[in-house]
Amino acid sequence: MLDRTDLRILDELSKNSRITMKELGEKVHLTGQAAASRVAKLEESGVIEGYTIKVNQVKLGWFIHAFINIYIKTTYHEPYLSFIKTQDNYIINNFKISGDSCYILECKFPSHERLNQFLEDLNKHANYKLSIVINK
Repeated sequence: MLDRTDLRILDELSKNSRITMKELGEKVHLTGQAAASRVAKLEESGVIEGYTIKVNQVKLGWFIHAFINIYIKTTYHEPYLSFIKTQDNYIINNFKISGDSCYILECKFPSHERLNQFLEDLNKHANYKLSIVINK
């Protein structure tokens, strides 16, 4: 069972996973060593699965951020899933969901032309509804 301090540690690490244990301890009112011990226990118990970075996609040339609802008329999704595996440069996440559609794709594209080509290729395997992110 997680206590308030554990939850505060998780909150601080989610904001900045590179924080030193000393700084983390100060933020949650523990010593650096006590904070490190708590973090190690959270890792060992599987609460913390890993650490990651946040990347500015626009600075890397990915100017279009889109969500695409995927509609497949049959229960055979393999052609779609095989296509998706070949498009990993553009796909951030592919979520299988319940609701109106079968999947939601989160994608990034360098240009409208590349997005259009992706959609034309996608349409060979599934119908879709496109939403482009305006602001985050």
